[in-house]
Amino acid sequence: MNRRQALVAGGLGVASMGVPGSVLGSDKLDSSGNAVASEKSCIFVLLCGGPSHVDTWDMKPDAPIEYRGPYKPISTKVPGMRINEMHTQLAKHTDQFTLINSMTHPGAISNHFDAMHNLLSGQSVKRVQNGVPDDQPYLGSFVAKHKPSKRNIVSNAWLIKCVGRPVFCAPNLALGGYLGSAYAPVFVGSADNHPAMPNFTPPPIYDLGDQDRLAERRKLLGSIESNALAKDAKGADWGDLREKAYDAMTRPEGREAFDMSREPTKVRERYGMHPLGQNLLLARRMVEAGVRFVTVNGWTGQASHDKKGPPSSSWDMHGGNMGMGNAFGNGSYGMGFCLPRLDQALSGLFADLKERGMMDDTLVVVTGEFGRTPKVLTQQPPGRQHWPKCFSSILAGCGIAGGNVYGKSDKHGAYVESNPVRPEEMAATIYHALDIPLNEPQNNSGIDRPLTTGKPILELFG
Repeated sequence: MNRRQALVAGGLGVASMGVPGSVLGSDKLDSSGNAVASEKSCIFVLLCGGPSHVDTWDMKPDAPIEYRGPYKPISTKVPGMRINEMHTQLAKHTDQFTLINSMTHPGAISNHFDAMHNLLSGQSVKRVQNGVPDDQPYLGSFVAKHKPSKRNIVSNAWLIKCVGRPVFCAPNLALGGYLGSAYAPVFVGSADNHPAMPNFTPPPIYDLGDQDRLAERRKLLGSIESNALAKDAKGADWGDLREKAYDAMTRPEGREAFDMSREPTKVRERYGMHPLGQNLLLARRMVEAGVRFVTVNGWTGQASHDKKGPPSSSWDMHGGNMGMGNAFGNGSYGMGFCLPRLDQALSGLFADLKERGMMDDTLVVVTGEFGRTPKVLTQQPPGRQHWPKCFSSILAGCGIAGGNVYGKSDKHGAYVESNPVRPEEMAATIYHALDIPLNEPQNNSGIDRPLTTGKPILELFG
């Protein structure tokens, strides 16, 4: 979205609000004229590529070496919950989240496209059926529709859009599905423009240009419309919408969220001065500024000595059979490089949200689109292949009970033994946590579909 489109969205042109991300709810101010605190929001951390569950959060130390891999589990703040030895900081925050070790994709889903589509749409279907692409909106689009921001022109954002090979991108990523483009995400940043960089530039939607000229245009438009709007109820409704959009655009908090220099150096360093850490910090700032749903690409950056692969899918650790290096090494596609950065970024986020009193109103989801084969591939250097039958996710905030492990996999982490969680149940749980009724009617362009056919996992809530 460029600045002209943003001005159009603000009612200063002639078009409607049908541009990505520009969905606004009714505005509310307190007695002093300040914006009220944000309602519930979600930070969705998508570990693109699919991390190995048996090397991270569902380790199998008693399995043979060809299954368990080279890492050892460590104890955490929660007795009995053990995670990878490189998660030294995250181990101190396990009382804040629930660990799900029984995620699964029913059916023959083994590629990034289908797995990511199912995860983000909350359904277990093929993305193309009988030659017709599925147009189910993704989680952030539904949240933007049912819980639009009340004080930010953006309700649904994505940090950063995956680049490189399109295989790592969900097919409906840049769309709003059958809800329309107004519910699509606004993309923030890129591999060459992210908040860990000193010259980070926010998206043009927040650039108002000459604000004096903007105010004059608003005044002129208001004087032209005043008489007509007084005689036309529909016109008055449009005028109210335009004023609401203008107000959201011109509030400083939306733009100020991107000014990372406002954060103390100590806080920035706690998250980590790398793409994942600073994107999670930016996500927290955007949620504070009223954005409802922020998806964060789990790209951890590239190792200085290893430029392999596109900056989008750190966790696609195949090893030598795809030229990505040792999955257990220190390269860009190695857990020795990626896991410490994930540990720092997630622990920084959980500590920050708790200290700022934001856990009750901020849902945090951390997941890949699938897991990795329980058995290490025999080629050299080693790695693991895609595995949709069983993987792990983290849920925290918005009433999710901390310190729990939900579901169980078998002795090798190959299949779910108890409490399977499909994309449907995950989506329903997210909507429930954000106070979005699952029976809310859609009725877009004659389409009447449920948000998801799943049921929320109420046992996860404290």
